[in-house]
Amino acid sequence: MERKPLNIGGLRVAVPVIQGGMGVGVSLSRLAGAVASCGGVGVISTAQIGYRRPDFEKNPLEANLKAVAEEIKKARTLANGGVLGVNIMVATKHYAEYVKAAVEAGIDLIISGAGLPVDLPGIVGSAGTKLAPIVSTVKSASVILRLWKRKYRRMPDLVVIEGPRAGGHLGFSMEQLSVFTPERYEEEILGILRLVKTEADAAGKEIPVVVAGGIYDCRDMDHALLLGADGVQMGTRFVTTYECDASMAYKQTYLDAREADIEIVKSPVGLPGRAIHNRFLETVKDNHGVTGRCYQCLEHCDRASIPYCISKALINAVEGRTEEGLLFCGSNAWRASRLEHVADIFRELQFGSAES
Repeated sequence: MERKPLNIGGLRVAVPVIQGGMGVGVSLSRLAGAVASCGGVGVISTAQIGYRRPDFEKNPLEANLKAVAEEIKKARTLANGGVLGVNIMVATKHYAEYVKAAVEAGIDLIISGAGLPVDLPGIVGSAGTKLAPIVSTVKSASVILRLWKRKYRRMPDLVVIEGPRAGGHLGFSMEQLSVFTPERYEEEILGILRLVKTEADAAGKEIPVVVAGGIYDCRDMDHALLLGADGVQMGTRFVTTYECDASMAYKQTYLDAREADIEIVKSPVGLPGRAIHNRFLETVKDNHGVTGRCYQCLEHCDRASIPYCISKALINAVEGRTEEGLLFCGSNAWRASRLEHVADIFRELQFGSAES
């Protein structure tokens, strides 16, 4: 199928592909810069973005806010004029401060999910930063569109539909995950597409919609475009690239994973997520309560009852201590068989030739 450029509030994206924001430390400046230079939207995850800074242990918030500006600046040197975004989870503690730091650093686009970003336009204010809420159901899309219009007189510049096959924290209950088969969820996608088009037409505005979750190759992209999406967001495929910011040991877990190794887990904050099964998940399943340093990551976290610190688990994984960490992934992680360059993936997505 023809790949038409995306127009995100006046930002021209030559290839309608957005790289998913993957924390902690999986998608930073190197990966985002490479994707942007290939004509897509390169996305930096702000989740514990400063974990490599020497001051992180002492003051994680300050280290993270400094790293937001540093990673955006480094990505710009690699992006060749391309579009850069950040992914900021609504569930993040000090959410507004991360948003303001990204805006001040000159980011093009903020993508926000893991909760409904109902206050995002108010935080951004009159800045020219483009805004993209992540939604998973018609109901959540309706809430965001109508609330932003009524309260802020603003519409999204882009809408990301993230389905149940995505990686990391999912915007669904366990019950919804059991109900939303691929066929059933396509009905939800079509409903969101209709809703966004209706609201966009009423506002006299173009609002592109991209589909995320389970997008791995050009055939998956074609299917999303046939449904009526304007583009796709994909994360898992970019993990096993040379440019991905994660350690080689982390990437190897994807290369070694079998389909049976990928499971739904319950994160410490009660949200379902998708991850690769490992020894870590076995050892923490009966834990109750954590001690030690709090990294100030998520707003709703009861350290007296959670089985493990999610920040520590994700940092262990990305740094290569994979049997001591949480390995978030999308449903297609098992399909990875080799390391690739970002440019090779973009050639496939544009011109076809996905492997069977």
